[in-house]
Amino acid sequence: MELISKYFPNLSKDQISQFQNLESLYKDWNLKINVVSRKDIDELYLRHVLHSLAIAKFISFKDGTQIMDVGTGGGFPGIPLAIMFPNCHFHLVDSIAKKLKVVNEVVEGLGLTNVKTTHTRVEEIDETYDFIVSRAVAAMPTFVHWTKGKIAKSQKNELKNGILYLKGGDLTEELKDYTTAKIHNLSNYFEEDFFDTKKLVHLPQKFKS
Repeated sequence: MELISKYFPNLSKDQISQFQNLESLYKDWNLKINVVSRKDIDELYLRHVLHSLAIAKFISFKDGTQIMDVGTGGGFPGIPLAIMFPNCHFHLVDSIAKKLKVVNEVVEGLGLTNVKTTHTRVEEIDETYDFIVSRAVAAMPTFVHWTKGKIAKSQKNELKNGILYLKGGDLTEELKDYTTAKIHNLSNYFEEDFFDTKKLVHLPQKFKS
């Protein structure tokens, strides 16, 4: 929790409480349904919570922003972002039902009212969103194909609507066709070694491919 306070010192009492409660909720539920590896559960705040919040270092979503988290798994990056932006709306989607059971229990345990979940493939979703977020569920061309037509045209935020994608390693090859994609090194935001190879990609809605 010290990690979160270190980088986000202006949290409200409610937000601090919710972030503190994340660990016990995940540890309890992870014993029943394994959604986070044993090594990662011991470093939950570094490897999952803070990693998810890199998006909050890059953009402060305006109230009313609609965000879909594709392939949310155990609820990342969606749940930490929903705590950080209580006046935004988050739709967490995953094709694996048991993972969403954990997500739903954590959402309920935290008292989050700005999160909904759907057990489906993203291709079946017919709503539009200001931003689509995810943590490395597929190569970018595949992800773009899955989410085609799901980004709203009207702008609420200064940053152009589009995809915000957390991924590691060398992205040159998979992004070579996306000339407007911008890559941001997470080591610019966080000093821990874990983030040395981690990146955030912003792919605006209007791109050439």
